[in-house]
Amino acid sequence: MDTIDVRGPRFGAAVTTAVLAAVLVTSGWALLAWQALCFAVGAAAGVRRSPYGWAFRALVRPRLGPATETESPAPPRFAQGVGLVFALIGLAGYLWGPEWLGMAATACALAAAFLNAVFSYCLGCEMYLLLRRSVPARG
Repeated sequence: MDTIDVRGPRFGAAVTTAVLAAVLVTSGWALLAWQALCFAVGAAAGVRRSPYGWAFRALVRPRLGPATETESPAPPRFAQGVGLVFALIGLAGYLWGPEWLGMAATACALAAAFLNAVFSYCLGCEMYLLLRRSVPARG
């Protein structure tokens, strides 16, 4: 099974936290659109191929040394999809109103990213695992 370095998604969550905090401070829908694009690439192509995944591999990981812990890429990929939904709702709120909807959706995504960045607790990953347990196995 293909695995990823657990530090990669956590790095991505730290960058996402900074971007989403900037969105809330500036009401910058363009920054939120950038983050939505990052979420979309992460959900569609995997976290390794997302902009933050690329930055981690190219700029951060060489300075950290080899991975000591890995994980399946499926839960973080699902989490990127969840983040994308919140980012799109946020964009709709900022662009067409009401603005509080944009702020609320962005704040929810920020809270989830913060939990992952600081405490290594991925809400989207936990949702993925709960969904996997609730669906009966085929066969």
